[in-house]
Amino acid sequence: MAEITAALVKELRERTNAGMMDCKKALMANDGNMDAAIDWLREKGLAQAAKKASRIAAEGAVVQYIEGNVGVVVEVNCETDFVANTDNFRAFANSVAKHIAKANPADLEALLPQQFVDDPSKTISDMISDATVAIGEKISVRRFARYETEGAVSSYIHMGGKVGVLVEIATNAADNAQVQDFAHDVCLQIAAAKPEAVRREEVDSANLEKEREIYRVKALESGKPEKIVDKIVDGQIEKYYKEVCLLDQQFVKDGDKTIKGLMAEVAKAAGCTLDIVRYARFERGEGIEKRKDDLAAEVASMTKG
Repeated sequence: MAEITAALVKELRERTNAGMMDCKKALMANDGNMDAAIDWLREKGLAQAAKKASRIAAEGAVVQYIEGNVGVVVEVNCETDFVANTDNFRAFANSVAKHIAKANPADLEALLPQQFVDDPSKTISDMISDATVAIGEKISVRRFARYETEGAVSSYIHMGGKVGVLVEIATNAADNAQVQDFAHDVCLQIAAAKPEAVRREEVDSANLEKEREIYRVKALESGKPEKIVDKIVDGQIEKYYKEVCLLDQQFVKDGDKTIKGLMAEVAKAAGCTLDIVRYARFERGEGIEKRKDDLAAEVASMTKG
């Protein structure tokens, strides 16, 4: 029998997008013959994932998993909102979130070849291929955030997975009910107000300079004297900070408070230290260009000639 090398398995996987274990089985069943192995996979329906690889998966869901001081938010995509709402898709997405929490992959590239924590016979990449075949649509894990802290983590999923937020809070009273409520409110704030940074010093310098230049040009074009333009720009930048910095934003539940003010209030009431370390906000399909089918153009092209 021919030797089934890792390189051979890898090549078959790349050609069919089937799971690694399935590729190995196919090669073993066909004495290492690549073409026969491909036919074997196709006959068993295991190469179907390859046909879906070029499709656009912009639907899906953002899901979360929290256990103790570890929190995860992950975006898993499919092609239609119908599939996104099925039990099979949700179970798959939740399994991936749990795996990330347990296995702590460094990034997406490190995640895919990891053995699944609940079934070491399969990698996450295998699971994606299996889900693609079983569900009948292209399935992909797009991005994730994982926070592990001595403080508190909190998450919020909006509209069944359209938006997901994960927040890390530095505190010496992680189990305090007031702290937990504050962390949840911060999640709601981020979901609704879309901040770009936690604090001012974290705002992207390029964006800041771009805004400053826009305000300067507007002020000059409006006829404002050169000597007061800098003050006008500084005032506009102050407003900009209040829009994009989480700590400076008005609290969505009470416009008389900023998030920074709310944090100080809760810390005093709970008698603890409190700070917002970082957050992740994922919006399903954000930045993915969805395919727009032009039925009229398609029909016209088919009837040409």
